[in-house]
Order: sequence, then structure tokens, then C-alpha cells
Amino acid sequence: MADEAKAKGNAAFSAGDYTTAIKHFSDAIALAPTNHVLYSNRSAAYASLQKYADALNDAKKTVELKPDWSKGYSRLGAAHLGLTQYQDAIVAYKKGLDFDPNNDALKSGLADAESAAASSSRSRAAPQSANPFADSFSGPEMWAKLTADPSTRPFLQQPDFVKMMQDIQKNPSNLNLYLKDQRVMQALGVLLNVKFMSPNAGEDMDIPETEAESPPPPPPEKKPTTNNAPVEERTREPEPEPMEVPEEEREEKERKAQALKEKELGNAAYKKKDFETAIAHYTKAIELYDEDISFITNRAAVYLEMGKYEDCIKDCDKAVERGRELRSDYKMVARALTRKGSALVKMAKTSKDYEPAIETFQKALTEHRNPDTLKKLNEAEKAKKDLEQQEYFDPKLADEAREKGNEYFKEQKYPDAIKHYTEAIKRNPKDHKAYSNRAACYTKLGAMPEGLKDAEKCIELDPAFAKGYTRKGAIQFFMKEYEKALETYQEGLKYDSKNQELLDGIRRCVEQMNKASRGDLSPEELKERQAKAMHDPEVQNILSDPVMRQVLQDIQEDPKAAQEHMKNPMVMNKIQKLVNAGIIQVR
Repeated sequence: MADEAKAKGNAAFSAGDYTTAIKHFSDAIALAPTNHVLYSNRSAAYASLQKYADALNDAKKTVELKPDWSKGYSRLGAAHLGLTQYQDAIVAYKKGLDFDPNNDALKSGLADAESAAASSSRSRAAPQSANPFADSFSGPEMWAKLTADPSTRPFLQQPDFVKMMQDIQKNPSNLNLYLKDQRVMQALGVLLNVKFMSPNAGEDMDIPETEAESPPPPPPEKKPTTNNAPVEERTREPEPEPMEVPEEEREEKERKAQALKEKELGNAAYKKKDFETAIAHYTKAIELYDEDISFITNRAAVYLEMGKYEDCIKDCDKAVERGRELRSDYKMVARALTRKGSALVKMAKTSKDYEPAIETFQKALTEHRNPDTLKKLNEAEKAKKDLEQQEYFDPKLADEAREKGNEYFKEQKYPDAIKHYTEAIKRNPKDHKAYSNRAACYTKLGAMPEGLKDAEKCIELDPAFAKGYTRKGAIQFFMKEYEKALETYQEGLKYDSKNQELLDGIRRCVEQMNKASRGDLSPEELKERQAKAMHDPEVQNILSDPVMRQVLQDIQEDPKAAQEHMKNPMVMNKIQKLVNAGIIQVR
């Protein structure tokens, strides 16, 4: 049983799926906790994920279980090196060489550790080099290493790869331009004697946004000699060695590579709007290799574009289920859920139909908080609310609710009246009278901001309805915003010039404003009015205007200049604004 889990771990490591490799090695350790080879292999997997602290723990356990096994010290040295503990790495490699003086991996690791230690010492004494990898690309040694390694030798037959390497050799700073090319990364690993994790394991590229990348070149069949290789070298120890890669595993790799090619063909067909062809390619990819849910989510995207929403939902459910089984990237699971939510939105006909879509979007956000998913959720919630209003719309029931509100208003039961006016508004959001009546209730209860909002909505719905202006003007008057109330009453007279309520409102506003002009306000009233005025943006702008500040100074110090200023209508209006606000007084 342990050997089976170990073999699965080796296979996953060879495929570059280090997370899965760790899982299988852990399963094997649970079955055979004293097998030092298992800890060694898991240490290599952790190191490949750059989890060097975990790699160090496993390496120490390896040495503890088998202190005379040179490979354990190789793991130990690699973990220390990854943690930049160079002196500890040197000690570990030398200890391993004591047991196996001819071990090339230990010698190479020791050289790397000593070189890194020396570079670290130099970096404290001199500025750091512009590119730490510059030495790796200098001289003919680079080409010799690439030729000698079976994993990079085929690349030298590819002109574009040779050109890139020549460019990097001329200017090492250009390395950053080619790091996305897997061949360059593999070459860098060979030159540095380090094995990099393949970025294409569990590829989850989504077709509507980007083109899927080509699959990485197959790993060399020869046993790797780098410090992080999971397949243990044969030793004289009686420990069981990793099994050779069986034929079925080789075939599986070939199927995966073919599936990725089918995905690329599907992506190309999708971009050309050739949906049937795209579906055929994605379906073929799924049949070839069912451990990559991006094939399923991409086919779901095509079904969504074609309007085949039921098929899209089925594929999304399948992708989520399979993704859970494979422990796929949470972003891929979230993508499948988001796509399902989009299909449910397309199918929605009633407000209730939006509920499963909203729930699906919320589940997607728990997997991965993607801005696009959040936007779709907000849109679905708004659409549901709008549809609910449309479904609830009934002018007849709205009139009945408003009449009930009127009855409660006459009985001075204002909270009950508000309840029925609110129901009337829900039944008919364009009933301006319901807003006007509710504004009157709010006024009676002293809730001026709510009343003002309803009065403004009433005017918005029916600008010719005079009662809306009397409601708004009365609220502004009670809030002691006399100028604004005056403007509201005057605006209402444009639609009903003989309306007595509007005329009375204007008279009351003028009386209050004249009190300030005459200086008839009590000290308390003046102080309150000034404090309120200082919160008025218009008053603030007048007082902060350098021109008006000069005018105010002239009014106090130079009467002749003040008379000239008063001839300007704009200045006069601003002065009157300050007088009404109680900021200045004219005696």
C-alpha cells in the first residue's frame, strides 16, 4: 500500500504536480512512518514548491531515520540553501560526502552553497549586481551545459530559443523578458542546477479572456540528478526504490498533452465564433484527460454563448463536483459557479428565478472574491428588486392603500398613515400624491429630512402639482431655511399663480428675512441663524471669495466704494444672502 502511494507521488512529481505529490507521499508516510525514502521524497516536493521550512523538517527526519544515507544530507543541504542558511548547507553537504565521497549531487550542492555564501559575503561589502544570474549565461560554459543536459538539448535545434539565449548572453538584464517561456525557465534551472516548478500544472486559463498556453515539454526519461528530484537514486541500501514509470503513466502524459492541444484548438474556434467546432474539441479534451476542469468550464462558456443554458449549467455542476474531487484551484471552482450563475440569470423570468442565481454567485465569492463575479451579483440583485416592483405593481390597490392612509391621517394616527402610504408607493411608485401625503405625515412627526425627500420626489414625478411645493416649502420653513423656502414657493407659483398656500408661504418667508434685515432678531435667534448659515455651502463660498471679502471690508470702511459695489446685481444678491443669513446687518 505504501509503495503504491509512493509510486503515485513519484508520478505526480514527474508531472510537475508537487502539491499532489506531497499528498501521496504523506499518505505513504502514514502507512510506513519509518521509511526514510518517503520523507526524502516529500522534502524534494516541498522544496520544489519553495516551502523550504517544511522541506527542512522532512530532511531532518530523513537523516534521523537513516543517519548514514548520503541522500538525506543532500535534501538537508538543499533545504538550508533554500532558506539562505548557507553555512548550515555547507555542513550538511560535507557530512553527506563523508559517507559518499564520490556523490556528484553532493559535490554540486556543496559548490552551490559555498558560492552562495561567498556571494552573500560580497553583497554585504559591495553593491548587489544588477542581475544575479549574469554569470550563469557568460562564456561557452552555458552552451556546454545546455548541450549536456538531455532536457535542454532539443531546444538548441529551435532557432527562436537560440536567439533568446544569445540575447540574454549579450545582456543578462533581458532575462526578465523571456521568463514566461518555459524553455528559458528550464534552461535557467539547468544552468543554476535547480529544478523549477512547472507553472502549467493544473492549468486553469479561461478562454473568453486569454489564450491557453502550450503544454510544457515532456520531462526527460532519464533519472534527474538535481537535488530536488523525487525518484531516489539506487543505493547499496536494502530500502525499496521507486518503481519505474509504467507504460500506462506514459500514455496518460501523452493523453494530457493531446488534450491540451484540443483545448487550444477549441479556444481558437471559440474566438472565431465557430461554437460547434469548439464544443467538439473541448469534448475530445475531456475524453482524453478528465483531471483538468478547465476543459469542462470552457465548454460551458460555449454553451452559454449559444444560449444552451441547461447544458451550460450541467457542465458547471460537473466541473464543480470534479474540481472538489481533484482539489482543483479554488479560482477554477469559482469560475464554474460564476458561469452557472450567469446561465441562471439568462433563464430568469420572475423575481423568484433570480434567487438561485444570486445564491450561486455568493457561493462563487466564497471560493474567490472576483470583481467580475461581485458585479454580476449586484446586477442580479438589482434585477430581482426591479422585477419584484413590476410584479407588485397594481394602481387600483395603490389607490385603496392611499385612501386608508388618508383616513388614519384625519384621525392623527400618523405612523399608521405612513404605513399605508408606503404600501401605496410600493404598489405604484409613480403615485405623486402618495409621496405628498407621506411627506405631510413626516412633517407632523418632526421627521423633516424624510419629509423633504418625499416632497422632492413628489415634485419630480409631477412638477405641476402645487401641493408638492407647499409641502417642500413648509418643511424648509420649519427648518428655518427661509431663502430656500421662498425659492420653493416662487417656483410653485409658476404652475399655480393664485394658490393661496404658496402666497402665504412667501409672505411668512419675507417677514422672517426682513427681521434679520431690520435687526429685530433676539441674540439667541441671531446666533442660531448664523450657525445654520455657516453650514450653507453658498454662504461659505461667499465668505471665502476674495472679491466679496474686499467688498465687505469696503462696506465697513469706505461708504462711497460700498455704493459702487451695490450697483453690481451679483454683488447685491450675495450681500442680501448674507443679510438674510444674519451674517451682516444693515442699519
